[in-house]
Amino acid sequence: MTNINPDDFIAPRCDEEIEILFQDEHILLINKPTKLLSLSGKNPANLDSVHYRIRQIFPTALMIHRLDLGTSGIMVIALNKDISRLLNRQFSERQVNKTYTALLAGQLEQSHGKIELAIAKGEFPYQKICSDTGKAALTEYQCLGHEVFSHDSNKHKISRVQLKPHTGRTHQLRIHSQQLGHSIIGCDLYPNSNDCPDGNTELMANRLMLHATRLEFNHPISGERILATCDCPF
Repeated sequence: MTNINPDDFIAPRCDEEIEILFQDEHILLINKPTKLLSLSGKNPANLDSVHYRIRQIFPTALMIHRLDLGTSGIMVIALNKDISRLLNRQFSERQVNKTYTALLAGQLEQSHGKIELAIAKGEFPYQKICSDTGKAALTEYQCLGHEVFSHDSNKHKISRVQLKPHTGRTHQLRIHSQQLGHSIIGCDLYPNSNDCPDGNTELMANRLMLHATRLEFNHPISGERILATCDCPF
């Protein structure tokens, strides 16, 4: 992908529906489909989003966190301002644990490990690794197994991994996976030429193979520890 003006970016159309996994009078847990914005953009063509759709049903709903356009999976949404404040505090104090499943190009040699590389804002839409200007970023990974991935009659050796970000930097899991030497399949921004055809993992799948599978937090009213899960679609 070439650099573009963020105001010129048009998100692809998403016909998949948002699945509500749980709801009470305080929160929603949803399954966000891939290729749907978390928040509407400034460009009128980017009106469709999780926030826009949910507000049609729950007018007081407020977004607490985001998932990248291509990332699918579990999100928590507050149903009023007080709940939003309580949940935002948990995120800012790192009381929320997030787990993702990803398919990475190539075969990881290490069964588990940590990636600790600072991330800075690059030229849109990119982020970059930079120890001088970047913010601290830490990702824990565990290899769940090696597989063969088929796409367009081609077979590729891949790794299924569990990713646990301890920080929430933009594109953190994508760029940390690239730095590990194994880009996420379907990623158009941070490819790795050794593990994918023509140096572009976007060619290996029709979506980003990254899914938020688990979210752990305290219920903002009861205080009960919630372990919410969302099955991986790939």
